[in-house]
Amino acid sequence: MTRSPARIAHDGAVDALRAQLVAQPAGSPIRLAKPTSNLFRFREPPGRQALDVSAFAGVLEVDRAAGTADVGGMTTYEALVDATLPHGLMPHVVPQLKTITLGGAVAGLGIESSSFRNGMPHESVLEMEILTPDGDVVLATRDNEHSDLFAGFPNSYGTLGYALRLRIELQPTKPYVALRHVRYTDAKACAAGIEEACADDTVDFVDGVAFSGDELYLTLGRFTDHAISTSDYTGQRIFYQSIRGRVTDHLTVRDYLWRWDTDWFWCSKALGAQNPIVRGLWPRRYLRSDVYRRIVAFDRRHGLSARVDRFLGNPAREAVIQDIEVPVERLAEFLDFFDSEIGIRPVWLCPVRLRDTTGWPLYPMEPGRLFVNVGFWATVPLRPGQPDGTHNRLIESKVTELGGHKSLYSDSYFTEDEFWLRYDGETYRKLKKTYDPRGRLPDLYAKCVGNQ
Repeated sequence: MTRSPARIAHDGAVDALRAQLVAQPAGSPIRLAKPTSNLFRFREPPGRQALDVSAFAGVLEVDRAAGTADVGGMTTYEALVDATLPHGLMPHVVPQLKTITLGGAVAGLGIESSSFRNGMPHESVLEMEILTPDGDVVLATRDNEHSDLFAGFPNSYGTLGYALRLRIELQPTKPYVALRHVRYTDAKACAAGIEEACADDTVDFVDGVAFSGDELYLTLGRFTDHAISTSDYTGQRIFYQSIRGRVTDHLTVRDYLWRWDTDWFWCSKALGAQNPIVRGLWPRRYLRSDVYRRIVAFDRRHGLSARVDRFLGNPAREAVIQDIEVPVERLAEFLDFFDSEIGIRPVWLCPVRLRDTTGWPLYPMEPGRLFVNVGFWATVPLRPGQPDGTHNRLIESKVTELGGHKSLYSDSYFTEDEFWLRYDGETYRKLKKTYDPRGRLPDLYAKCVGNQ
């Protein structure tokens, strides 16, 4: 089989990366030198010995006839979408933030408004080329000798190896997305609306926002070839605010995919970016989630906001930055708990149902069952005597009680026994023994709870 110039360059980069890894001193931690991150488990930046993976940030090939793409594992979804849309194609699931990488979304899961039909990003992967901690490169598919790694790689968060190349399925697209915002006055009615929308074959996208207990919206999207006019939420106008004031809307497909990125959903408000005066001075190219995240990382690293609170005599605040899933029929119960115990609004609602009929062991969602992802990203004041983590622990307990799951991109407080019970410790230990027998990478618990 003739290799393309891009594939030849990729194979050369694989050899160079393996040499980097093998040359590292025994016992030294393995870290990637990545310019961006969408994790909210903050730790010190990688040192000089971090692996240079910049060569794996690019799309190798888009096969329009086959409806597939070969993509470097460090490729951002922004670059991936820009490469596929000219072919009239897009990934089955495009996570909300531009700098999420394909490898990161597969190893750490991802979700978006097409997930009620298309599941999660890893479910459209056909094959993965994975660098193991010992320097081997294996090709994992659903049915080859590394099928165990293929199934166990999702939700492994780089503790079993790193995806260097992935072949993924793509879906046809149209130039525009037509939106309809539907209001509900209680969570039970909204949950019923989610079930109805997800059963409608004419709907391509479903997500929603809960502004309060009696003001919830679902946004239903469908592909369309025509739009008389389109809205632009990449500058002065703010997408989430439009949901309350409009019934219908039209966006280009690209603008629809990144509708949340400009304001990091609504979190840019905390940085002043939604103040009309500040926004007018803020360069448009910096209205992006990765810019905001770097600001927050700097603040967390140096404790600036905490110092100001202490100086002003304000209570300490706990970061409650999480995405969880609960069965759709338990959504109203979770939101009632959330309002009474946590009090963050708005929150994001996104239905998800696995495409795969067998499931994925390290994130054991029941195949065929409709769940709703609830995303919330803010801080909550701690009352006197409450330790940091109080509210996150309450959420973890409630989600488990409701038969749900919690993503691991942010802080977790499970005990080790609780953690492995929820994320299939038995399967994980077998994979770790096979693909990282010397323990060169931390295990999943140590990384996601211990922040190693």
